[in-house]
Amino acid sequence: MESKETGLSDLIKKVNDLLNRFNEQKGIIDHYIKQERVWKENKILQAQEIESLKRDLAKLQSRSEHE
Repeated sequence: MESKETGLSDLIKKVNDLLNRFNEQKGIIDHYIKQERVWKENKILQAQEIESLKRDLAKLQSRSEHE
């Protein structure tokens, strides 16, 4: 009977170890996803700023041509 309990406790330990590894991996993946979202948001903001600067430059060039 003792070997059955030992086998069961070993199985429980292995399952807990797997769950802990899963949670660690999930945390790593969640962090990566969060960083990726921040990067994409920054990329969008930078692209918008570049477009705004291009429009401003075009306006300035247009004014200088008319003068």
